[in-house]
Amino acid sequence: MSISLRSLILLPIWISMAHIQQGGPDEKEKTTALKDLLSRIDLDELMKKDEPPLDFPDTLEGFEYAFNEKGQLRHIKTGEPFVFNYREDLHRWNQKRYEALGEIITKYVYELLEKDCNLKKISIPEGYGVIVLNPNENYIEVEKPKIHVQSSSDSSDEPAEKRERKDKVSKETKKRRDFYEKYRNPQREKEMMQLYIRENGSPEEHAVYVWDHFIAQSAAENVFFVAHSYGGLAFVELMIQREADVKSKVTAVALTDSVHNVWHQEAGKTIREWMRENCCNWVSSSEPLDTSVESMLPDCPRVSAGTDRHELTSWKSFPSIFKFFTEASEAKTSSLKPTLTRRSHRIKHEDL
Repeated sequence: MSISLRSLILLPIWISMAHIQQGGPDEKEKTTALKDLLSRIDLDELMKKDEPPLDFPDTLEGFEYAFNEKGQLRHIKTGEPFVFNYREDLHRWNQKRYEALGEIITKYVYELLEKDCNLKKISIPEGYGVIVLNPNENYIEVEKPKIHVQSSSDSSDEPAEKRERKDKVSKETKKRRDFYEKYRNPQREKEMMQLYIRENGSPEEHAVYVWDHFIAQSAAENVFFVAHSYGGLAFVELMIQREADVKSKVTAVALTDSVHNVWHQEAGKTIREWMRENCCNWVSSSEPLDTSVESMLPDCPRVSAGTDRHELTSWKSFPSIFKFFTEASEAKTSSLKPTLTRRSHRIKHEDL
């Protein structure tokens, strides 16, 4: 059993508070003295005294982790999955360790996309065969500047003693609020603010921006979309804002467990008709892949993705999606409509 310095210091404080609650002739004076004592203790610094240095490796090997043949992150020696509580009673340190490892994994994933998928990571891509949108990154976080508000007490009619008392109460309130925030979210070292990316402050704005600046200006004659979850909603919003352009350039759209709603988004009749002919939504379902799934919305056909796990719907339905794209492209060339968009039966798995 280990007792930290923090526990040894806080123990007599709570004992003192218990004595005060029992009452006594000098209760008010003791309460004031205790509050003064607490105000002098920097609890944030106290929490760091028994904390190891925030010095972490910069490689997976340094963390003693690696990805196995199944793409699972496992400890090199024990074979166990990642453990967040690496050191007991050190939540702040564990969080920092988790964040440092997360940065390495993010870099590793980007490297896989470039090496294994032949993608190229650049800030402003133009004229590529594949464009991967990043609609969830809509802002950056920066440290919030401290604003010092000068007191206008000179022009106030309040007595100086009353103003000083109010200022003291305000400072104590802010100090308690700041301490609570650090206790609730210890990894948050500084007060941050969000700066939204210009013209990309939401997934919908991002989709329109990428369309206007890259897709619409490309020489591609057959554009295909794969939109997962909220991406489907962003695509419908793109159609609402750029209907004619989308219809002239997009050949087919594969939605995977999309959360769009043509009624709530107020998609017009012509958009709904186009979606019925050129879109298909592979939804999470326990039914076999491509089994027709009923829908209450008059937008596009819905079929099973062959899994009831939302996050796996894209991966599970890829064979059918590429078959759908191939048929749509051939139909466009021969001026015929793709039969796959009006599925009433399940495709035999051997055909894939």
